[in-house]
Amino acid sequence: MPTSFNRVSTANTYDTAVRNISARSAALSNLQENLTAGKRVVRPSDDPTAAANAERAMTRISRIATDQRALDSQRNAIAQAETTLGQVTDVLQRFRELVVNAGNGINSPAERKSIAVELQGLRDHVFALANTKDTNGLPLFGALASALAPFVGPQVGTTDYTFEGLPGQLASSDVSIPFTLDGDSAFMHQPARDGVYNVTLDTPVAGRALGTSGVTVTDSTLVTGTSYQIAVTAVDTTTTPGATVVTYTVTDLPLPGTPLSQSAPAYASGTIANIDIQGLPGLRLSLQGTPTVGDTLTVTPNPSVFSVLDDAIRDIRSAVDNNAASQAVGQALHNIDIGMARISAVRGQAGDLLNRADRISDNQTSRSIQLEADRSRAEDLDMVKGISDFNNQQVGYQAALQTYAKVQQLSLFNFL
Repeated sequence: MPTSFNRVSTANTYDTAVRNISARSAALSNLQENLTAGKRVVRPSDDPTAAANAERAMTRISRIATDQRALDSQRNAIAQAETTLGQVTDVLQRFRELVVNAGNGINSPAERKSIAVELQGLRDHVFALANTKDTNGLPLFGALASALAPFVGPQVGTTDYTFEGLPGQLASSDVSIPFTLDGDSAFMHQPARDGVYNVTLDTPVAGRALGTSGVTVTDSTLVTGTSYQIAVTAVDTTTTPGATVVTYTVTDLPLPGTPLSQSAPAYASGTIANIDIQGLPGLRLSLQGTPTVGDTLTVTPNPSVFSVLDDAIRDIRSAVDNNAASQAVGQALHNIDIGMARISAVRGQAGDLLNRADRISDNQTSRSIQLEADRSRAEDLDMVKGISDFNNQQVGYQAALQTYAKVQQLSLFNFL
C-alpha cells in the first residue's frame, strides 16, 4: 500500500501562529477594557440591542432627575407658602386677642385708640405676608396669574382691596405639584360663600345697650353682595298694652328705591329685644337691645380679610362708648373667625400638596431604581465571569506565544 505524505510549509504554520497571537491579544485587550470600565458593552458595536436598551434607560433616568429637581423647587415654594399661612394665622390670633382686650369696659376712648395703633401694625404685617415671594421672586399666593403683587390696596371705592391674580388652583400631575397657592381663596371673601359683612350702628340716643349679631348666610342663591341700611322708624308701646312693636325700613344702598318697611313681632315691654331683621335676601341678622326711633344699621360686605381688619381698627378707634366698642368687637371677632377658617382650609390644601410631593418622590425613586437595574442588566459586566474569561484568555494568549516560539524552531537550519 503506498504511503501518503502531506507537506505543511513552515511559512503557513508561522502565519497561523501569528494570526492566533493577534486574535488572542485583541480578545485579551477587549476583556481588559471591559474589566477596567466595569461594562460588558463598552461601545454600541459590542451589542447593539443592549446598547439601545441601556441608552433608553439612561434617558428615562435623566428625565426623572429633571422632574425631581423641578418638584423639589415646587415643594420648597409650597412649604414656604404653608409656613407663611401659619404666620398669618398667628398674627390674626394676636389681632383677635387685642380686639377682645379692646372690648373691656374699663378701657377709655384713648386706650382704645392706643390698641388700634397696635392693630394697624398687625394688619400691615398680614398684608405683607399675603404678598410674600419665594426665592425665585414669584408670589406664593399668585394663583393662576403672575402678578408680582397679588393683593393691592387699600383703594378708594367699595372694593378697597383687589386680587390682581387669576383665581384658581393649578392642578397637580404625575410628576409635579403647583408652585403657588390660590390667594383669592385664602384672603378674599365672597358674600354668598362666606357671608362676611360688617354692621355698624348709628344711635341718636347714647347710653343704651344695643347691638347686632354677625351676619350669616341662609340661602346663598339669594345673596346679592350689596350693602343695606336699616332704620328704625317706629317703636309702638301703646297699641297693645305690655307689648312693644318695632317698625323699620330696609334700603338697598346701591339701588336706593322705595325703602322696604317691616314690622318685627311684638315682644314684652321692658325686656331686651331680639329682632330678626327681614328683607335681607339670603342673609340673617338680629338686633338685640332696646331700639329707639332713629337707630340706623349699615350692613356692608367685607371683600377681604384685610377689609375686616381695617373695619375693626376704624370702629374700635372711633368707638365713643362701651356699647359702640362692644358692637365693633363683636363684628370683628365674628368676621375674623370666618377669615381664619378660610386661611386654615387653604393651609390644609398646602399640606395635601406636600404629601403628594412626597408620594411623587417615592414613586420617582422606585422608577429610577428599576431603570438603573434595566441599564445594568443591559451593559454592566458580571465581574466574576469577566475575571474568569480574562484569566482563560490570558492562558490562551500565553499558549499562543509558546506555540509561536516552537514554530520558530522548526527550521532545518537548526539541525545543520
